[in-house]
Amino acid sequence: MLTKKVEKALNKQVELEANASQFYLAMASWAETKGLEGVSSFFYRHSDEEREHMLKLIKYINERGGHAIVPSLPKPPKVFDCLSHVFQDLLDHEVMVSKEINTVVDICLKDKDYTTHNFMQWYVAEQIEEEALARHILDKLKLIGDDKGGLYLFDRDIMSMNPAKN
Repeated sequence: MLTKKVEKALNKQVELEANASQFYLAMASWAETKGLEGVSSFFYRHSDEEREHMLKLIKYINERGGHAIVPSLPKPPKVFDCLSHVFQDLLDHEVMVSKEINTVVDICLKDKDYTTHNFMQWYVAEQIEEEALARHILDKLKLIGDDKGGLYLFDRDIMSMNPAKN
C-alpha cells in the first residue's frame, strides 16, 4: 500500500512523463516541418517512449492501492530556434526529470517504501541512458557546426538511433 506522500510524488512523476511526451511530440512536429525526417522520427519515438513511462507509473500506482491521476498538460511550444537548441532542450528536460526521480526515490526511502524504491530504480537507470544519449547527440551537432552536408548525414543517421531502451 502506498503512503499518501509516495502516491503524490508518483503522480507528479506521471505528470512529468506526460509533459515530456507532449514536449517531444512538439519537437517531432517542428522537425518534420523543417524537412528533418530523421530528427522527427527520433522525437516521435521518444514521445512514445515517454508515454510508455507514464503508463508504467499509472499502472504501478493503481496496483499498489493508490489512484493514478491523469494530468492536464500545458501546451508545448510549437516553434524552436534551431536544431542544436532542440537537443539542448532535450538534455535540459532529461536532467530536470532525473532530479525529480531522485526526489521520488528519496521520499520512498524516508517512508521506508522499499517496494516503490525498487520499482523506481528502473527509472534511475533509464535517466542515465537518456542524458547520455542527449549529450552524445549534442556532441555530434557541435562537430557538424554549420555544415549542411553534415546536417544531412546527421539527419539520416539519427533515424537509426533509438531513445533509451525500455
